[in-house]
Amino acid sequence: MSYLRPALALSFVAIVGACATAPAPVVEGQKFVMASVETAPAGARGDAADDPAMWKHPSDPAKSLILGTNKKEGLVVFGLDGAEIQRLPIGLINNVDIRQSPDRPFDLAIASNDQVNAISVFLVDRSTGNTSHRGEIPTNTVEPYGICQGREDGRDLAGVTYKDGTVQLWALSVGEAELAGELLRSVKLETQLEGCVFDETNGLLFVGEEGKGLWTLAYRDETAEPVPVDTVGSGTGLVADVEGVSIWRGANGAGWVVASAQEENRFVVYDRKAPHAPRGSFSIVANEALGIDEVTHTDGLDVFSGALPGFPRGILIVQDDGNPKSGENQNFKVVNWADVEAALGLPELSAE
Repeated sequence: MSYLRPALALSFVAIVGACATAPAPVVEGQKFVMASVETAPAGARGDAADDPAMWKHPSDPAKSLILGTNKKEGLVVFGLDGAEIQRLPIGLINNVDIRQSPDRPFDLAIASNDQVNAISVFLVDRSTGNTSHRGEIPTNTVEPYGICQGREDGRDLAGVTYKDGTVQLWALSVGEAELAGELLRSVKLETQLEGCVFDETNGLLFVGEEGKGLWTLAYRDETAEPVPVDTVGSGTGLVADVEGVSIWRGANGAGWVVASAQEENRFVVYDRKAPHAPRGSFSIVANEALGIDEVTHTDGLDVFSGALPGFPRGILIVQDDGNPKSGENQNFKVVNWADVEAALGLPELSAE
C-alpha cells in the first residue's frame, strides 16, 4: 500500500494512464480513472471507514488535511500524502463535513454521532491545522446517520439524515462559549437516507435516498418539498445504494454534483445547476504503478475544487471498502479531478 505526496503522484498519472486495466463497462459510456494517493487505513476491523471531508490550509496548501470517519472509533485526520496525523477516538461517528470561515480563528467540522444521538462538533485551528473535539449537540432523535454542513450570512447550518427517511435542517451556534443547535425544519422522504451536501450558492440541499435516487430541497423555503434529480435504474448509471454526494463548485453556481452508486462501484456526475442533467459515470480502477488498488463499494465522498499541490483542478476523495478485500484495511482514495474532467469530457470551469 502506498502513501504518496500529491506532487509526486500527479507525475505518475499521465505515465500509467494507458497501462491501467479497466473492467468491462457496466453501463454504456462508463469511463475509468485511477487514484493518485491513498490514505493509511482508518483503523478497526471490518466495516470502519465511512466518509471524508477536505480542509485546505489558508496559507500553506501543502499542510491541508483530509478528515475521515472511523465509525467504530471516531475521527482520523490525514495529510495530503495519506499519512495519519491525528486520531480522535470520541465515539461512533458516521459522516463528517466541514466549512471554512476566514472570519474566525477556527474552521468548523461536524459529524453524525449515533452513539449519543448528537451532532459531534470539531474545531480545526486555521493556523496550525490541529483538530480538537468541541463537544456534542443533541439531535433528540435516534441514530443520526448522514450529515452535511452549510454556512451563509455568518450562520452555520447542518443537514442531518436518518434511516427512516427524515432529513433535519439545523442552525448551529459554536464558539468558545457557545455550543448549541436549533432545529429549523424536518422533511420526510419514504426510505433510508444518508449522503447530503449543501449548495449555498443555488440554495439547494442535495440528498441521497439510498434505494431510490437523488433529490434536491430548496432549504431556504420553509414550504418546499423534495424534487427528484435522478432515480435508481433510470439508465444514467445510478444504482442502489445511493451513498456519498458532493459538489465540484464552479463560479456563478456552475459545477458538478457527484454521487456514489455503491452496488456497482460507480460514480455518476450531474450538472450542479438545474435541471441537473447527467454528464456521465466512471469507476476508479487500480493504479498498478503506484500500488493503489481499485475502489469498491464507496460509501462517503467529498469533492474539493480549490487548487492543491499537484492537483490544480482539485480532488475527489472517496471511501474504499477494502484493501484488497471487502472490509479489510478500509481507507480513503484521492483522485485528481482533472482526470475526471478528461474522462467525461467536462468543460474546464473556473472554481468558485
